[in-house]
Order: sequence, then structure tokens, then C-alpha cells
Amino acid sequence: MFELVADVERYPEFVPLCRELKVRSRSTDADGKEVLVADMGVAYKLVRERFRSRVTLDKPNLRILVEYLEGPFSHLENRWSFKPAGESACEVEFFIDYEFRSRTLGLLMGAMFDAAFRRFAGAFEQRADKIYGRKAV
Repeated sequence: MFELVADVERYPEFVPLCRELKVRSRSTDADGKEVLVADMGVAYKLVRERFRSRVTLDKPNLRILVEYLEGPFSHLENRWSFKPAGESACEVEFFIDYEFRSRTLGLLMGAMFDAAFRRFAGAFEQRADKIYGRKAV
């Protein structure tokens, strides 16, 4: 599952609201973690927004940290952690915290973003089923 979540370029294929994703840079930090800077375009009806994030892929510790860099939010952070649960399963923990910079945009998009983020887990489970050919646990 770590690899599936780390494959950010594929998000437009299955992540709710994600219409495009472009990795602007890839590097390795001093601790050997892969660090991406990516732009994500999201859309809902007539509202379209773009934001930039730094994504730190910590494969040895099975963690992914996404930190907001610029766009319509005053802050955005999400964290993923993966814990093996047998030979072909794992437990996935996902945390997200965000706030829109504009009160108006928050009113327009807030409830829709909340609903989309609640559907994230299901989107990744369905993607795992499709990629790995079995029911994700």
C-alpha cells in the first residue's frame, strides 16, 4: 500500500476531486528520504484550484508526510503510516488537517472537501483491489 499511495502521479485516475498532478522536483534529503514537490489541481463543478505540496516518502519507516507550500489554504498537512498486518495486508492510518485561506472559498468548497476526504480511504482501497487483484484489508 505504501507504493500505491507514494505513486502520486496516478492520483488523477482515482482520487476524488484530483484532476491533475504534476511532480515539479524529486530529491533525496539528508536522511535518505525521497522528497517530491508536486502541484495538484482539484475541481468541483465550476470551482478549480491548484496547490503545491512537499511530499516526503519515508519508505524504511512506512510513512508519508505531505506539507502545504502554496495555494488556496492557510495550512494543509496530511500524514500516512502503514503497519504490516500479515503477509498480504496492512493497517493504514491517514490524518489530514486543513483550512482555507479565503472564508468565501471555505464556504464554497469546505463541505465538499470534507466529503471527498472521507471518501479517500475507499478510493485507495478500490485502487488496491484493482492493482493487486484482491480485496484490500
